[in-house]
Amino acid sequence: MDWGTELWDQFEVLERHTQWGLDLLDRYVKFVKERTEVEQAYAKQLRSLVKKYMPKRPGKDDPESKFSQQQSFVQILQEVNDFAGQRELVAENLSVHVCLELAKYSQEMKQERKMHFQEGRRAQQQLESGFKQLENSKRKFERDCREAEKAAQTAERLDQDINATKADVEKAKQQAHLRSHMAEESKNEYAAQLQRFNRDQAHFYFSQMPQIFNKLQDMDERRATHLGAGYRLLSEAELQVVPIIAKCLEGMKVAADAVDAKNDSQVLIELHKSGFARPGDVEFEDFSQPMNRVPSDSSLGTPSDGRPELRGPGRSRAKRWPFSKKNKTVVTEDFSHLPPEQQRKRLQQQLEERNRELQKEIDQREALKKMKDVYEKTPQMGDPASLEPQITETLNNIERLKLEVQKYEAWLAEAESRVLSNRGDTLGRHTRPPDPPASAPPDGSSNSNNGSQDKESSEEPPSEDGQDAPIYTEFDEDFEEEPASPIGHCVAIYHFEGSSEGTISMAEGEDLSLMEEDKGDGWTRVRRKQGGEGYVPTSYLRVTLN
Repeated sequence: MDWGTELWDQFEVLERHTQWGLDLLDRYVKFVKERTEVEQAYAKQLRSLVKKYMPKRPGKDDPESKFSQQQSFVQILQEVNDFAGQRELVAENLSVHVCLELAKYSQEMKQERKMHFQEGRRAQQQLESGFKQLENSKRKFERDCREAEKAAQTAERLDQDINATKADVEKAKQQAHLRSHMAEESKNEYAAQLQRFNRDQAHFYFSQMPQIFNKLQDMDERRATHLGAGYRLLSEAELQVVPIIAKCLEGMKVAADAVDAKNDSQVLIELHKSGFARPGDVEFEDFSQPMNRVPSDSSLGTPSDGRPELRGPGRSRAKRWPFSKKNKTVVTEDFSHLPPEQQRKRLQQQLEERNRELQKEIDQREALKKMKDVYEKTPQMGDPASLEPQITETLNNIERLKLEVQKYEAWLAEAESRVLSNRGDTLGRHTRPPDPPASAPPDGSSNSNNGSQDKESSEEPPSEDGQDAPIYTEFDEDFEEEPASPIGHCVAIYHFEGSSEGTISMAEGEDLSLMEEDKGDGWTRVRRKQGGEGYVPTSYLRVTLN
């Protein structure tokens, strides 16, 4: 079944239907175009969202990046970003393969449709023109027949009229004969015109218009097929990215499963473990006993009004975690401003970086030597002397890096010994007489007799000796003028070897003069009878106040 046979008389219907088909094609193109804009806006919003929540600092500089929770979140953001990329790909495919191609095809269909209907209208006009000619010849034939009949009747009436002259009769007969001849010619012309019109009409309805209608049918079917392919492209564009989107979703699932709470707890320990030994017990200060001391900024005193001045927590200069305030630290090359454990890790990282740089320079030196040998054996390939500056620079870099490696190795050894010392102090505090805290006491008198001199205490840098390296470097306040006489006496319970700056040695059972009581940091300032003043562990003493 075709349009030319079944719809031979539905020219206007076919015109409306084909126009509707092209309008539908244009509407679908517009729909896909707006769908593309939606996909592009969606992808853009997703990328903006990812950029908003993506960490700003590089991973190696961000401590939070070491936690599995943060790593999983970053991975999810990356998967969402990849998902946005797939939405952009969908938009691009729809724009190129659907919008552009169908819009171009629609224009071609419009031109083809216009051509077919112009051809059909020309055929209609030709048929209508032939019909008009037929009607004209028919009316002329009819008029000539009436005129011939009228002329024949006039000639017959004059022929029978006895009063009519012979000339009038002859003239009437000639006129009748002329009209009859004209009617015969009109008849022949009408017959020919009718035959020609019937032939043209048969060609119009059985050949010409069916062909045009069949062309329109073929055009409309091709348009419908192409539109169906456009419908299919809409789903294919989605199906094309389904595997990648599935991988994105699977990646999000893997990221969710990668969260390890236990490991994150361990990472937090590794990141912030200081390596400090725990503070010792706070000594009991008995304020019920009468005291007679020279006023000191570090002990009980008697103000000018005679009332005893109590040194509460706010007046204590001993800074104990977690109540101590953070001082502004000065970054040092050996990372001594960091806690021991963190110092050890940073030194280890620096040492590994220097070793990698050193190995790189060594490899480069070997490559330059080989290239120089090749140039010496084959001069046309290059001048060996041109490599000398690079070789010299490489050797200088190697020497510099070797010195840095040695320097960091020494610092690392000190840091590791300090960490081990702190661990031993923590483990043994409650099973043996406690060792001095791993921080040097304030810069007071040493084994030499300088107890009567005024001193100012400043924050001490870490000791070069790992065993005596300080942990607390907070003796940062000035000493007040020292008392002229002891505020009590004490007896050494254990032997102590004062090897750090500011400490003093004492023998077990030795009687000592108490010059300044413990300020909460575990150290007490004493004076030996033989002379010499310094700090000893409070827990090594049995103290009696005046």
